[in-house]
Amino acid sequence: MNDWIIPEWPAPSNVRALFTTRNGGTSSGPNGIYATLNLGDHVNDRATNVAGNRALLRNYLPSNPKWLKQVHGVLPIWVDHDSTTFEGDAAMSRRCGTVCVVLVADCLPIFLCDLAGTMVGVIHAGWRGLAGGIIEKTITEMNCGQTRLMAWLGPAIGPNYFEVGEEVREAFINQDGKSRLAFVPQYQTKGSKWLANIFLLARQRLATAGVTEIYGGEICTYSDPKKFYSYRRDGATGRMAALIWLSA
Repeated sequence: MNDWIIPEWPAPSNVRALFTTRNGGTSSGPNGIYATLNLGDHVNDRATNVAGNRALLRNYLPSNPKWLKQVHGVLPIWVDHDSTTFEGDAAMSRRCGTVCVVLVADCLPIFLCDLAGTMVGVIHAGWRGLAGGIIEKTITEMNCGQTRLMAWLGPAIGPNYFEVGEEVREAFINQDGKSRLAFVPQYQTKGSKWLANIFLLARQRLATAGVTEIYGGEICTYSDPKKFYSYRRDGATGRMAALIWLSA
């Protein structure tokens, strides 16, 4: 588990965060599609393997993560209460030791914290969530007042591989003309196809929402099959976890 990724950002000292890779667990599956640290319980991996992998992860955390039922939507959820079921695509906490988590395999995990170290959050941002306003809704819900938020963009599909249709491009530029900068024509594909830069789209939306300290956004999941799961690359595959919490 020594290749987990720790965000490089100037977060307060009581903010803890990590991003798992595909390595260090017990899963395998046909042709090794889940090898090895699959944390997704909805991808047809054996339930015992997923449970074992989550138990391995738990050893490094202050409490059990607040696993979400993710729906590629735009609903942020406060996970500070003791419910066992959370449905949404962003998790937020103000309570010490509560572990917020989202699962990804190409979609963009966005880590958030305020500069005072009093709240944290993590967003699961696919293109639908970004276009639908998951960033803006989460920032509004966190309601930092006079303090500011900072963000770290975790590993996601890179701009050389994220092919989308014209309808995706239009969904963004119809809201903000600056989004044109995040799309380049994909000449190798017939029809109106574009390569989208999900990192730039997220940066634009964060900046518009008032977040000026934005870090990360340089690690591509698609291009590194030894380290990352990628749904676009492999289809059937595992899931990685983006986790953040407040320590004492």
